Amino acid sequence: MASRLPVVRNHHDLRAAVQRWRRGGKSVALVPTMGYLHEGHLSLVRLARKHAKRVVVSIFVNPTQFGPTEDFAAYPRDEQGDWDKLAKVNTDLLYAPPVEEIYPDDFSTRVEVIGLTSGLEGASRPHHFAGVTTVVTKLFLQCLPDVALFGEKDYQQLLTLRQLARDLNVPIKIISGPTARAPDGLALSSRNAYLTPHERSLAPHFHAVLQAVAADLAGGRPVHEAVFIGRDRLEGAGFRVDYVEARGAETFLPVERSIEEPARVLGAVFLGRVRLIDNVAVAPPRSA
Repeated sequence: MASRLPVVRNHHDLRAAVQRWRRGGKSVALVPTMGYLHEGHLSLVRLARKHAKRVVVSIFVNPTQFGPTEDFAAYPRDEQGDWDKLAKVNTDLLYAPPVEEIYPDDFSTRVEVIGLTSGLEGASRPHHFAGVTTVVTKLFLQCLPDVALFGEKDYQQLLTLRQLARDLNVPIKIISGPTARAPDGLALSSRNAYLTPHERSLAPHFHAVLQAVAADLAGGRPVHEAVFIGRDRLEGAGFRVDYVEARGAETFLPVERSIEEPARVLGAVFLGRVRLIDNVAVAPPRSA
């Protein structure tokens, strides 16, 4: 039986709810989303419940993280369906602000993390990370949670938000949740709804290839060889490759030769009009 789930549209009502909980000694978690929720989002809500007594989920399709040729207008939206899903996992509050609540007419501030955001997603989507870090900073300040949860599928984003919290002394603990996957391995994403049936049948090959690259690296194969083989396999399967790279799991520096510290293989590909991203952890070879 779904619980009753309140919805608030402005930060005044959000803060009032959080303040009531705090007066009662309750800790608060925030799960920021852009809606069209799937099991990956819901798994973060369940994880949030383990770290706090009250859980707020925000739904806001953030226009500033979309480039001029990207899919902001067409991005899938289903607030009623999202409400139903969140109620069933005992979310305490849904924050669903309109655009003018986040970006009023006189809004003129940007929060930006440099360095971490300069390659991979930052290179392919130049406007993306400044939009993410600005809106997340605003959500943090509007909600003032104890913890905030983000998925590992967007790994570069996760590290960027951790850097943001460290650099600005934000008193919020950033907690990550593992990538949720379909039974065939495809990382769950709201954009998977754009895939045609044929594309959906091909899509799991992306994760399988990244796993193979990670296994090659863990076995000691040089990075340039493993990545070349992976790109070749993806292109042969019908993907258009944006990038496949190995990066340090903590430093996010490119791995040039071989894996000596924990790393991640990260990739982005196009399948038809859909852009997919994913990553796989790599442990260094035992002899490293």
